[in-house]
Amino acid sequence: MDILIFGARGDLSARKLFPALYHLDSCRLLPEDVQILALAREDISLEVFLNDLKERVRRYVDDQRWSTEQWEAFASRFSYLCFDFRDQAQFQLLAERLAPERTAMFYLATPPSLFGPICEHLGAAQCLEGDRRVLLEKPIGHDLQSCIEVNDTVARFFPEEAIYRLDHYLGKETVQNLLVLRFGNRFINTQWDQSCVDHVQITVAEPIGIEGRWSYYDSVGQLRDMVQNHLMQLLCLVAMEPPNSMTAEGIRDEKVKIVRALRPIDAANVRDHAVRGQYSAGWLRGEPVPGYLEEEDCPETDSRTETFVALKAFIDNWRWAGVPFYLRTGKRMPEKLTEIVITYKALPHNIFAQAGRDDVPNRLVIRLQPNEGIEMQMVSKQHSLKNKMGLVTQTLNLDFLGSSGLDRIPDAYERLFLDAINGDQSLFVGREEVEESWRWCDGLIEAWQENGLGLQRYQAGSWGPTKGELLIEKDGRSWHA
Repeated sequence: MDILIFGARGDLSARKLFPALYHLDSCRLLPEDVQILALAREDISLEVFLNDLKERVRRYVDDQRWSTEQWEAFASRFSYLCFDFRDQAQFQLLAERLAPERTAMFYLATPPSLFGPICEHLGAAQCLEGDRRVLLEKPIGHDLQSCIEVNDTVARFFPEEAIYRLDHYLGKETVQNLLVLRFGNRFINTQWDQSCVDHVQITVAEPIGIEGRWSYYDSVGQLRDMVQNHLMQLLCLVAMEPPNSMTAEGIRDEKVKIVRALRPIDAANVRDHAVRGQYSAGWLRGEPVPGYLEEEDCPETDSRTETFVALKAFIDNWRWAGVPFYLRTGKRMPEKLTEIVITYKALPHNIFAQAGRDDVPNRLVIRLQPNEGIEMQMVSKQHSLKNKMGLVTQTLNLDFLGSSGLDRIPDAYERLFLDAINGDQSLFVGREEVEESWRWCDGLIEAWQENGLGLQRYQAGSWGPTKGELLIEKDGRSWHA
């Protein structure tokens, strides 16, 4: 097999792609004949590329997995090619390297604007004979129309079963464990609906700002950058019906149904169901940080791009009728946090009220980062002779890493690379999912533009604007974090 990385000198390749391939190689999970061709614009030698890559990859590889011998074995798989992705003539060089009898996997770690041209040039250079697969990083377009155009272009050269659209959240072990937790355990499965669940929270918080990507981010914003893909995928996995089988088709069919069942947030309800924010200067971890309009490379402008989004969404089906899903994501938040919180309804009668105990609801907390894990918050009796019915809220750890025999939780990209190598699309996103997600988000964007939904300022280092808190507090609830 040949793995071709387009954009091999980029930050994603250094932080995620090559460390993932290194870990797979160290676990002897890469096929023995795998060769890796790194493609980038810099005119450098293979030796210079590998020396630089070694320093960069070393930062992201676990100490127990690193060794000089393993690096040398991994480095022996590489070739490097200085490459202009828009120059069709250069793709003839790839045609000379690729043999039809060897599987080839094209990983496009490039801006989406290059997806179409790269596929067209691969086809024109006759690089697509034999088993050929293409991996596409998000985002797929910037709205529904551009998404359809990208998908149509790629589909001219690759069949759907050869297109692997990545959302790296789907490769996380805890996300996969969510499916097992839901569909493999009767006592949880039978309580996963509107009769037992009060509400669901999904939070994706980042302490970082723009990190030198101001021109890109300002044309996208937090809704397109995070809600349309990451939060939407988590929402679908929480809410979907059990598939007939754990195949790519079965899982995708159920996720698409959820996106289609999402109640539109339109001009009539957008002010009650959506909050947009933008961070101003503040303090984070004891250090001063600039506001969005003071970030590096920011021109003098009154940008209306949101860096924070909070939504109250409903899924109009039998299972989730009346259950609110609160979504929240933002930059310059106090900590890096991605979690799903399922809050169960209170018991109809609290027999421990006379013991001075408020009726505290049970919560299932599914944490994706910083420390992947699953916890159940429940009430139990405090061990005490003085207080016969002293009650406390206990957190039960439902992590399964200790019994797995693993010394580390694999990175999401390791799983996704391995599945792509094995031809398994169950953790990749289908075309219908992406397009239906854009359709819903486009309607939301249109609604807040039509209503002039303004930006709420929030201080860097806080959990977002006050209206983001009020969105959930006006319903008598509160954010978990």
